[in-house]
Amino acid sequence: MIILGLTGSIGCGKSSLSNILKDNNIDIIDADIISRKIFEDEKLLDLVFEQFGDSIKNKDGSLNRKALGNIVFNDDNKLIELNSLTHPKIKEKVLEEIEKVKLYNKDIVVIDAPLLIEGGYLEIVDKVLVITCNEDIQIKRIQKRDKCSKEEALSRISSQMSQKDKIKYADYVLDNSENLKELKEKTKEFLLYMKENWCG
Repeated sequence: MIILGLTGSIGCGKSSLSNILKDNNIDIIDADIISRKIFEDEKLLDLVFEQFGDSIKNKDGSLNRKALGNIVFNDDNKLIELNSLTHPKIKEKVLEEIEKVKLYNKDIVVIDAPLLIEGGYLEIVDKVLVITCNEDIQIKRIQKRDKCSKEEALSRISSQMSQKDKIKYADYVLDNSENLKELKEKTKEFLLYMKENWCG
C-alpha cells in the first residue's frame, strides 16, 4: 500500500483535491479533522488553557478556536507552543487510521495534512503530492473563505512554510490556479501518473 502525503499552503485547494480523490474511492486521513477532534481530550484541553489563558475559553468551557487562531497566527512562538502540545496526539491518531485502512488491502491511502513536512510525517509517507497556486489567487480565496482582510490572509500565509519550500519535498506538484473543472482534469492526470509510476 502506498501512503501518499498531500500538502499545500492555506488557500491552495487541498480540501477540494481531497474531495476529488475521495470521489475516486481513495481513503483520506484528514489531519485537520483529527486536530479538531483531539480537543475532545480534556487533559489536552486543560494544557492548552493553561498555556494560553482564559481568553481562548468559551463560557461553556469549550475552546474558542477563533481566539486561539488570532493568537497563534500572529505570533510564531505561540504557534510553536501550540504545535508541541497537539502534534504528538495528531500523529498518534493518523498512525492508528493508517493501520485501519491496511486491514482493507487498499492500494493507497492519503494523509491530508497542511503541516505534513513540518509535522514530521515525511518518515511515514512514501510519496509527497504538493498542491500549489498563484499567490494573488491564494489571498483572494482565503479572504473569501475566512471573510478576512488581505492583511489577515497574508499573516496566515506567512505563518506557514512557503509554497517554494514545500515544493522541494514534492514527488509531484499539482498547480491549482484555475477552476474546479481544471483541478478535476489535473487530478485525473495525476492518478494516471501514480498508477503508471508508483503502484505495483
